Parts: sequence; structure tokens; C-alpha cells
Amino acid sequence: MGKGKRIVYFISSILVFILFVVFSYIVSTDTLNQFDFDITVKIQDFIPQKFDTALSFLSLLGNIETYAFLIFLIAIFRRQLSGLVTLISFGAAHVVELFGKAFLHHLGPPYLFFRYDLNLFFPSTYVKPGFSYPSGHSLRVAFITVILTFFILKSKKLSSLPKNILLITLFSFTFFMLLSRVSLGEHWITDVIGGTLLGVSASLFAISLDKSFK
Repeated sequence: MGKGKRIVYFISSILVFILFVVFSYIVSTDTLNQFDFDITVKIQDFIPQKFDTALSFLSLLGNIETYAFLIFLIAIFRRQLSGLVTLISFGAAHVVELFGKAFLHHLGPPYLFFRYDLNLFFPSTYVKPGFSYPSGHSLRVAFITVILTFFILKSKKLSSLPKNILLITLFSFTFFMLLSRVSLGEHWITDVIGGTLLGVSASLFAISLDKSFK
């Protein structure tokens, strides 16, 4: 990938991060609280509880243990030291996430909205860093979606049909993962938007600096 394209990815990363910061400020003012509540009620009314188990499996897959392992594998298979940039970007995004959850006063949905339907939890589930903004699940799925989309589009071994099938599958998984955050009552929609912006910014930053992305 040429220097010009890397600059475009870098600038895009900065712009998305600025958007994340601005959106975070708006969230901190509590002006979107009613919007959060209304969207949660509408989504939970629209999605029958019979789908809660399937969506709960997505919630389980979205834990940091799963994605950290996946990002580690990507870095290893790239077989370049610069692949560590992706790991560092992934980790840095989580530092920002933890900072937001520690200092941005934004309580999560009350228990009456909670619809997680499995008795299985990863260790990270028991770590409660504070408030609910931004969503870590949304951060992770956005990060890996951008990275995998880049790989799929750049692949010279895949024809158009397999690429389209993979992209549709990937985007569908991402959509339902993000939807599950709200439908299961684990996050407000603003948490999901904030996490998604943070994940996209971090992934674009990784692509701009990681020389293993060609």
C-alpha cells in the first residue's frame, strides 16, 4: 500500500476519533438519555425473547478474550514485527474504553432490561470498570470488522463471489452483535455508537501504520 493511501487511513482515523470525542461529550451531558431509553424499549419490543439465547451467544463471543486471541493470531500470521502495531492499537483502544467507563458518568440500562440468557461467562464478565460508555463489545467487533474487510477486499486469491459472501457474512455478524448489546439490555444505543466509533478509529490507525497491511 502506497504512502498516499496510508496517509488517507491515518487522517480518517484521526477524524473518526475526533467524532468519538465530540459524541462522548454529548453523551456526558445526558441530552441523549431519553433517546437511549426509547430506542431500547422499541428494540426489545421488536425482538421476541425466543431470540435471546442466540443473541446471548454473540454476546459471549464478543468478550475481550475471544477478540484478543483473534487479533494475536492475525499478528502472528502476518509474520512481521510491524504486526505488533495492530495489537498495540487494539490495546490502546481498550485503555480509552476503560478511561471512559471510569470517568464518564453514564449508567447502563437498569436490570429490568437485562435479557442475557446463558449461564456461561468469561472471566472478563466479572470485571466492572465503572459506567457503561463506551461498549467494549462494539469496539472489538468494529475493530475486527474493518481489519477483516481490508483483508478480504485486498485478497488476490478470492474472486468477486467469495468476497461478497464473506463480506455479507461479516457485516451480518457485526450487525447482530451490535444489535445484541441493546436487545439484551447490556448497553444503551449511545454506548454502542461510541464503541463502534472508537473501534473504527483504532483499526484505521493500525492499517495506516502497520506495514504488514499491503
